[in-house]
This record gives sequence, structure tokens and C-alpha cells, in this order.
Amino acid sequence: MGERINIMTAGTHCIGAYLAKPDGKPKGGIVVVQEIFGVTPHIRSVADGYARDGYTAIAPAFFDFVENDVELAYDKTGTARGKDLAMEVGLDRAVEAVASAADSIKSAGKIGVVGYCWGGTVALLAAQRLGLPAVSYYGARNVAYLDQPLRAPVIFHFGANDRSITAEVVEKHRKAWPNAPVYVYEHCGHAFNRDVDKSVYNEDAARLARERTLAFFGKELAGQP
Repeated sequence: MGERINIMTAGTHCIGAYLAKPDGKPKGGIVVVQEIFGVTPHIRSVADGYARDGYTAIAPAFFDFVENDVELAYDKTGTARGKDLAMEVGLDRAVEAVASAADSIKSAGKIGVVGYCWGGTVALLAAQRLGLPAVSYYGARNVAYLDQPLRAPVIFHFGANDRSITAEVVEKHRKAWPNAPVYVYEHCGHAFNRDVDKSVYNEDAARLARERTLAFFGKELAGQP
């Protein structure tokens, strides 16, 4: 459905991105921020899904700063390599890439961000630093930034059984930003939206989180009630 494009980031560094466009006039634009595994077929399908719902969606290939065309397996080796790449890219540079990606689709209208795992924290930082409405899925690195103010609305999705994000950490999100919805889904853990990985995927939680995400973007980007 989509196509690979290149975008220029700060410092004139060029990285790839997956771009998916809707049929007809877009309701707005969404920057889709990957997990630590790269712009995988799953992340591309997520972008395609938002395009089907009427948004121009772009998934920047953040790891292109270090290594081109990274698509890692959802196993121990892929996880270890992904963590190393995410650390090498760094969150500051990732947020700069979000800004560049958002600028590249600004003709779509208002722009929001959705991110998963590592991307969940990038999405949070985009709300804090760029003022973009954001949806953060199970961002385990969020806790380091709970003392910083939000410049745009944010909603959070967490799995109740996520070993990397305890109930105490989830509660800290509520205390930090009482007006930001924090949703917790029972009977699932980390990465419950990753439908290509049956070891973590939870269909009911993923569907409800997506409905809430679309309602959020409908209000913040498309001006729906």
C-alpha cells in the first residue's frame, strides 16, 4: 500500500521512511515510531492501517542513522541488536527525526505521533519537546521523563502483566499528568499490539487500544467530537 521514501533530518542526514497515504483527502498525519526491531513488515502494516483510516502515515527508519534497512527478528538476538541500535541512535536524535518526518507530511494537516515500546517513549518526548499530540504504547523508558511538562495531549497504553513496566510505574504516569488518560489492559503484557508475534499479541487489548487511539487522533487531528 505504501512506498519507501527518503527524508532529510537535522544535520542534513538522510534516512528512509515508509509512507502510506489514504484514499482521498487526509484527516491529518501520523508519525509511526517503531519498536527496537526497525521498520518491519509489522510496523509497515500499522502505518497502512492508519492510512486506511484516513490519515497520511509515515514510519521513519531511525536506525538508518547507524545502519540502513534494519529489520530484526523478534528473538533474543534481534532484541539485543535492537537495544544496541536504539542506544546508538539515542532519543534526542530520534525526536529530531520525528520532527523531520512530521514536516515531510505537513500538507496532510495536523500531525500526531504514535509509538510502540522504544517508540512509545519517543512519542512522549515528541509531545513534550515538539508539541505534537501523541499516543504512547508501553514506553518502558517513559519514567525518566515524568518530571517534564507536556506541550500537547497524550494518552498511554499499558499491559497489566508487563514485566518491564510495573503497576507502580504506571501509577507514576497518572500522578505526573492527571489529565492524560492512562489505559491498562488485563491479561496481556508488553508489546500486546504486535500481531505478528503470537507470544505477546492480545487481540482484544489491541483492538480496544486502537479504538481509543483513533478516537484520540480523531479529536486532536481531525477535529471530531
